[in-house]
Amino acid sequence: MGKVTAIAERTIEAPADKVRALVADYAETRPKLLTEHYRDYEVTEGGVGAGTKARWKLQATSKRVRDVAATVTEPSEGTIVETDANSSMVTTWTVREVPEGSLVRIETTWDGAGGIGGFFEKTFAPGGLKRIYEGVLGKLAEVV
Repeated sequence: MGKVTAIAERTIEAPADKVRALVADYAETRPKLLTEHYRDYEVTEGGVGAGTKARWKLQATSKRVRDVAATVTEPSEGTIVETDANSSMVTTWTVREVPEGSLVRIETTWDGAGGIGGFFEKTFAPGGLKRIYEGVLGKLAEVV
């Protein structure tokens, strides 16, 4: 069993502080960013930044649904971390200033399965999750 990592990033033509605020807004903005892969999204505590708790189902494939119960922390400016209480999954959103505006990076890691299933998970899951995140980042660019 090894770590599995999926990463997607996009440059958004907007100031980093504005983009950070949108990414941290789980109550109003986040539902607008979610693609068809997300369902039953709800904020259960807070709503903006650290201390927020939210739940959703992530339909990664036609057969794979992950029930996520995320707690949000902000360990540093521009970094938002969602830790899933139901698994080893941790998603880190990083927003930093670049000459073109803001670079937004979504990185998710989790403990993969062992054996042949783990091999396929490590081979195919990162690409599938990256495509889902590219859709989310595209919607973020529209919302900004």
